[in-house]
Amino acid sequence: MWTTLIFTSIAVAPWKFALGQATEDAVEQALRNGSPGSFDIIGESLVSGQQLFLGNPNTVYFIDKVENNPTQINGHPAWGSEWTLSNNQQRPMEVMTNSFCAGGNVLGNGTWINVGGNQAVTYGGDAADVQTGTAPYFDPDGRQSIRMLNPCNDQHCDWTLSPHQSDQRWYPTLETLEDGSIIIIGGCRNGGYVNDQYQDNPTYEFFPPTGEPIRSPVLSRTLPVNLYPLVWLLPSGKLLLQANYETILLDRRTNRETALDTMPDAVRVYPASAGTIMLPLTPANNWTATILFCGGSAVATERWQAPDFIAIQQAPSTSCVRITPDVSGSYTHDDALPEARSMLNFIQLPDGTILGLNGAATGTAGYGNVTWATGQSYADGPVLTPVLYNPKAPAGQRFSRNGFSASAIPRMYHSSATLLPDGSVMVTGSNPNADHTTGVKFSTEYRTEIFYPGYFGKRRPQPKALPTKLTYGGPSFNVQLTSDDLFGTLENLNKTTAVLIRTGFSTHAMNMGQRFVELQTSFTGFHSNTSAILHVSQVPPNPALLAPGPALLFIVVNGVPSVGVQVMVGSGNIEPQQTLPVNNLPAPQIELGDTSKETKKNGAQAVGRLGLSERLPKALMVLGAFAGMYLTM
Repeated sequence: MWTTLIFTSIAVAPWKFALGQATEDAVEQALRNGSPGSFDIIGESLVSGQQLFLGNPNTVYFIDKVENNPTQINGHPAWGSEWTLSNNQQRPMEVMTNSFCAGGNVLGNGTWINVGGNQAVTYGGDAADVQTGTAPYFDPDGRQSIRMLNPCNDQHCDWTLSPHQSDQRWYPTLETLEDGSIIIIGGCRNGGYVNDQYQDNPTYEFFPPTGEPIRSPVLSRTLPVNLYPLVWLLPSGKLLLQANYETILLDRRTNRETALDTMPDAVRVYPASAGTIMLPLTPANNWTATILFCGGSAVATERWQAPDFIAIQQAPSTSCVRITPDVSGSYTHDDALPEARSMLNFIQLPDGTILGLNGAATGTAGYGNVTWATGQSYADGPVLTPVLYNPKAPAGQRFSRNGFSASAIPRMYHSSATLLPDGSVMVTGSNPNADHTTGVKFSTEYRTEIFYPGYFGKRRPQPKALPTKLTYGGPSFNVQLTSDDLFGTLENLNKTTAVLIRTGFSTHAMNMGQRFVELQTSFTGFHSNTSAILHVSQVPPNPALLAPGPALLFIVVNGVPSVGVQVMVGSGNIEPQQTLPVNNLPAPQIELGDTSKETKKNGAQAVGRLGLSERLPKALMVLGAFAGMYLTM
């Protein structure tokens, strides 16, 4: 049987016809081309970036606390803004209520929500006499607000207030669930450095609303350090929740909490503020979730509120531990950090490594008018050089900073960072002060940087026919890769992956909802022109692996990612997601004939993901037996 191998018919038409979905014709090169391992200041933000998220591939949104930012909107200081990546243009946005220390995440339909905040304030962060919004800031009480935004490319989208309100929440955590709804967990009613029994809100609720808030015993037990509890949706559908030294599994369907091991070595939650992240979910680990915690502070529970407690004198921990809660409730130790650090922000990179940046060598998150603070900062000794964690490296070799340059900007309390579609990282914010403050060691910071990981300076793969919508299970899709995409060698097919990243909502050294999922792949390579078709499975048929909603899809060749394309994972609605049978991928193989002519597939040697260079000469010998036959065709 003879088969005509035409790229467009194989890679585009069958997939589009089968799923009725649009594809990206071709991915472009990165807009910026910075020096690998370095920072580049790209401008000043209109508001200080206490909260940050990538709304669409060209737009990043900033949210600040209410303070005296120089940028004005509607007759008062702005505390929200939009940054267009393609031209660095910005515009202020009306956030309406006080969003100080709110939480955020994205719904399964692509709408972002920002929940909770602070009471109305006036100059210096003092409580306003009137809570409905008066001069000078016109900032109504935001503690029950649910702010909503549908990102846009035309600078005409704005924040709106949901008609539904949450319970009063300052420092809540939000996690998107497998139906695209969001769970809103914890917080306090009035704010402060740590929590206390008189203002604690040890409950969780859902958006869209499903009823009254539900009490959480673990949040009641973990005072005073239970603000911004660390929460992840697990592949089992349960939630890992960590606060103070306790860790539990929450079954939200039965409201049952199951105790796991006590956290070793240090407090990881705010204000100790360790770096925390879910490690990449990959076919190699059967998409099993492992959570990494690095840094924080070893403070005894009773010390946080002691009269002689001096936060800035606390030495952060170098300890890193991990837990795989769907497998075991026990923690294991990982490589230690190169230096002690609090407020470490971990960012997933598309090559499967994890960037750690921002934070301090002494002290904790927080600020206040106390004699021992640096200005008002409860931390000092900014750590300016990033660190890279490689989960695939052998124990003892997972952290490195080879080739990394230091930033010139301290990123202390209220800093943020997010991955961008070109694989760079936007870094902004820092304001350990009650209001807009200048002339101190750690002033209110507006300078915004881009950090360029090591794959910058290299040509990016430009895959064709990437989808813009993915399902849970269902038909695989095909992506075209040229010889240039493969850097001139079919060997790199053994080092090619398809990766989905949810960049998350960044605040307080966390990126709520951040996740990395590698899809199953196979390939058909063409020896004649060193091109290939990458066969890619849909998302595994378990929405708890990757909650529905927008994500970035990257094709990564030998550690170099394409520019990410935004895809909608799931139905695009807040609803139980359909799961489909998984279609088996074709076996990896190399076609040895000229792709512009008819070739005999049976004459090609099937090649697995290992040993391509060893098997290719043998395949050429097999093809030689058919040479006369091909010449007569």
